[in-house]
Amino acid sequence: MTARGLNVEKFARPEGPTVRDAVMTLLRDLGMTTLFGNPGSTELPLFRDMPQDFRYILGLQESVVVGMADGFAQMSGNAAFVNLHSSAGTGHALGNIFTAYRNQTPLVITAGQQARSIFPYDPFLYAERATEFPQPFVKWTCEPARAEDVPLAILRAYHMAMQAPRGPVFVSVPIDDWDRPCAPITPSQVGSATMADPTLIAAAAEALNKGRSPVIVAGAGVGRENARAALQQLAETHKAPVWVAPMAARAVFPEDHALFAGFLPASREAVVNALKGHDVVLVLGAPVFTYHVEGFGPYLPEGASLFQIVDDPHAAARTPVGQAIVGNVAEAIAALSAAAKPAARATPAITAPALDEAVSGTGITEVRLMQRLTELRPKGLIVSEEAPSTRGPLHDHFPIRLDDEFMATASGGLGFALPAAVGAALAEPDRTVFCLLGDGSAMYSIQGIWTAAEMKLDVRFLIVNNGGYAALEQFGALFDMDVVGSKLPGLDFVKLAEGMGVTGARVSEVAALDDAIMELFSGNGPKLLEVIVQRPS
Repeated sequence: MTARGLNVEKFARPEGPTVRDAVMTLLRDLGMTTLFGNPGSTELPLFRDMPQDFRYILGLQESVVVGMADGFAQMSGNAAFVNLHSSAGTGHALGNIFTAYRNQTPLVITAGQQARSIFPYDPFLYAERATEFPQPFVKWTCEPARAEDVPLAILRAYHMAMQAPRGPVFVSVPIDDWDRPCAPITPSQVGSATMADPTLIAAAAEALNKGRSPVIVAGAGVGRENARAALQQLAETHKAPVWVAPMAARAVFPEDHALFAGFLPASREAVVNALKGHDVVLVLGAPVFTYHVEGFGPYLPEGASLFQIVDDPHAAARTPVGQAIVGNVAEAIAALSAAAKPAARATPAITAPALDEAVSGTGITEVRLMQRLTELRPKGLIVSEEAPSTRGPLHDHFPIRLDDEFMATASGGLGFALPAAVGAALAEPDRTVFCLLGDGSAMYSIQGIWTAAEMKLDVRFLIVNNGGYAALEQFGALFDMDVVGSKLPGLDFVKLAEGMGVTGARVSEVAALDDAIMELFSGNGPKLLEVIVQRPS
């Protein structure tokens, strides 16, 4: 037969149970029947006679595929299965593999490989040193020595992905392995919780109880463990303000709560200044601390003691001061609450940040946009955000509440939020997903809109169009320089959306903003709204 202009022999259909059959049975047993991919020749046999209870989610580029799987895994709580195409597809996906690693998202990533019999000839689409390529941003990699080892390799990969700290893993599978004879396997069970040392937890509880003015810094680990309500109870018991850790990529505390202190900046001096006056600092589910700019001096205010509880031993090992405790964050919060006998202390008076007033006139400012979104949004949103230059107004005017979910990129790389919103909608089909994007960010993974349309997913895309990479220009101001290549004229997101099957609209004047937002959130299914905003002067 002829395939893509090449004369090749038709592959024979195997008889009896195969590696593919064993893997599909294993994936079903592990609850991974949603497969994310962009198919290529070296992995086609994986999908021969795919079972009816499985679904294949097609993304139009491999980085988009990994982003969708990331959002799906974060919302479902289970590892997601991703299939990539040899080295080329893995290379396309590396940006979002890096983000999944920093997000601590469990992904089982497989990639196609050429047939074993032609490895010596450096064949077309051969993945040379396949297991090294995605390192160091996967927890474990493998190319099984034998075809019949593939199911056990994928089972081990799953357990590695789900162990704290969770993250992506990678298995390279030669094309001819899938049709090899193989008996099914029974999956082993591995516990995933890490119990923190009770003696260390007791010491942290005693410090909180005796502290004059304790403060809590909460990171993405609280969100990953669904411990936000428990954290709220702990904070209320101790009358302790709660800061969001620098660059936290999940919702960690209700931002409309009286004890919500704000977002810690990613600067050493700024962190110390924000925590000044507190004698006990409790860090939950976050590093101590994440910095974006060089800093000097102490890590904590003078006289303050620090206790960190985190499920990542590497994060604990690099903590520069205080007592680091490795363990499950949700269990630790419960233990601290059970041991809470705080000294009498007044409820702290938290000064709300000074909020910029919306600029008068007919144009839309980012502040005004966030204000109106807060008033008009539905309850219980899943928010997937990647609008760097809008993050200040977002923090100040768009509080993430206890019944909301929130995701962002922990890596700082772009191209995550749009496909992650699609994956979140697949995992939570009864909830509305709100995807907030900058115009520059959106173009890193715009193909994801097509999947939302094809699957009729309830994702509402809002593009904040300020005409370029405004966040980069803001950062460039720190270096007293003009940033090259920061303008993005001529992009039309309404046409882009409509070309992929999603209804689009545009608004540029305040008078029409409320109607446009209400239309965006009306009905069901994917929609896009492009908001032309004024840049701050």
